[in-house]
This record gives sequence, C-alpha cells and structure tokens, in this order.
Amino acid sequence: MAYFLLKRLLLMVPMIIGITLITFIIIHLAPGGPAEIQAEMSLKASAQAIENLKRLYGLDRPLHVQYIDWLRRFISFDFGTSFVDGRQVLGKITERIPITLTINVISLFLIFLIALPLGIFSAVKQNSLFDKITTVSVFIGFSTPHFWLALLLMILFSVKLGWLPISGLQSLDVSDMNRLELFMDRAHHLILPIFVGSFGGVAGLSRYSRSNMLEVIRQDYIKTARAKGLKDSEVIFKHAFRNALMPVVTILGLSVPGLIGGSVIIETLFSIPGMGQLFYSSAMSRDYPVIMGILVIGAFLTLVGNRLADIGYALVDPRVKIGGKG
Repeated sequence: MAYFLLKRLLLMVPMIIGITLITFIIIHLAPGGPAEIQAEMSLKASAQAIENLKRLYGLDRPLHVQYIDWLRRFISFDFGTSFVDGRQVLGKITERIPITLTINVISLFLIFLIALPLGIFSAVKQNSLFDKITTVSVFIGFSTPHFWLALLLMILFSVKLGWLPISGLQSLDVSDMNRLELFMDRAHHLILPIFVGSFGGVAGLSRYSRSNMLEVIRQDYIKTARAKGLKDSEVIFKHAFRNALMPVVTILGLSVPGLIGGSVIIETLFSIPGMGQLFYSSAMSRDYPVIMGILVIGAFLTLVGNRLADIGYALVDPRVKIGGKG
C-alpha cells in the first residue's frame, strides 16, 4: 500500500508540470491581453503605451520563455506579482482562502450530513411515498441553476422580507459589536450563500448514495445476512452501508479542490471576497499571474483529492491494501 501511494505521489510532479503548461498556453491564447484591457480604460492610450505595458509585464517575449521563467519562480513558491495592483499573488490568494474555506467546509458538511441519510433511506424505502417525494425534489435541485436560485432568495429574504443581508460578509457597524455579535452578524450574512452552495450538492449526492445502496442491498451476501435472521438495521448499517460508501469516497476526495477554489458564481453574486470572486475579477482583467496561481492550487488539490480517495478506498475496502502491494 505504501509503495502504491508513493508511486502515485511521484506521478503528481509530471502531471503538475503538464497541467501548468497547458493552462499557461490556454490563458495566453484568450483574446485581449492585460495591456489591451488596461488600455481600453483610457481613451488616450496609444499603441506605444500598449507596447510599453507588454514590455513591463514581460509579455513581449516568446511564450516558451515566459513559461520557463514562470516555472522557475513557481519551483521556489513565487507566483509573481499581480498585473492589476502589483501585490504578491501568494499574498492575495492566502488572504482570500479562509473566507472561501469556511463557506465550502460548512456547505460540504451539510451536504454529506443531509444527503447520505436521505439517499440511504430512499433506497431502503424504494418506491415509497418518501422515495417519490425525494426523487421529485432531487430533479428540482438538479434543474435549478445556482445563480437563479440565489437571485430568487435575495429578492425574497433580503429585498421583500428584509430578514437576511443581500450581500457581503459583515454589516457596516461591526466596529461597535462584541465577539458574539460579530459572530452572529457573520453567520447572518452566510446563510444564503451556504444554502445556495449546498442545495445542488444535496440533490446530487443523495441520488448517488441511493443508487449505490440499491446496488449493494441486491447482492447475495445481503440476502444471506437477512436469511440468517439479522435485523434490517444491522444488515443495512453494518453490512451494506460500508460497501455503499466506496463510490462516495471518490466524491469526497474530488471535493477537496472546491474547498479552496470556491464558487465563482456564489461569491460574485453575494459580493463575498473569496477565491471565487478573485478568480472571476482576475479573468476579466487578464491578470495572468493570479489566474495561474489559483489554477495551479486547484490542480494540485485535485491530485491530492485523488490520493485521498485512494486512501479512503483502502480504509473502506481492505482488498485495496492487498492489491496495492504489487
């Protein structure tokens, strides 16, 4: 098992390099560079001014030279400086991470807390009234776009009823609040973003866990366990539940990048200064260093998530350990 994981970890190095190369090429092929975007903001910008900006940012050099220079700095954990404000990219990213991490960890916790029991109970009570109601609800969750749901909730709870803040992370008068009031104010602002972020995830994971549980409870060993006279609760939670978790482990591992990458749509709509909003604004301004920094972190976390899924498989299914020795 240790050899298997070590081999997969070493494979991450060429994969990261390949991902960064492809990403670097793609973002530079996008129409309109940072010099052109900044020149559009000034009617007096001349062609010479645009060339000066390209020279300042190092964009006048061949693309492969730019990539090698970026890769050299990346190896020393230097993501460069932002084209927009001249700040260090790593500093801009790290100050946004806690906000995005908080929102997405809570959302992911709620998704698993609600979706797993919902899916398992729907599988056990297949074709019951509860199963039919949850199936319809899931279809609604699948077909509801995040941005549309967010706008509806903002109109209802913020504009019409005035119960919840419409955007941001805190009120204007936070300087007069104590710690408890500040915490409650922050929680008040996060209700809508967390609900919107969890809504679609609950729908997807509940159906996924339901289909996995249905497949497991139809296996022969489950029928044998029931034939021995074991209680249904013991059969479901002791024998079927663990095996039904295996595909869910993959989802949990692949959710790791989203914890940092955040949701571009949600953070932009609710004006939350997180990683998603930073990525969106950087893409609009063609801030290549910031875009590369965020995408590389996302790619790295995706690979780490896959490795965590491998470990999760080994914990859930002992057969994976045996297979990993070769």
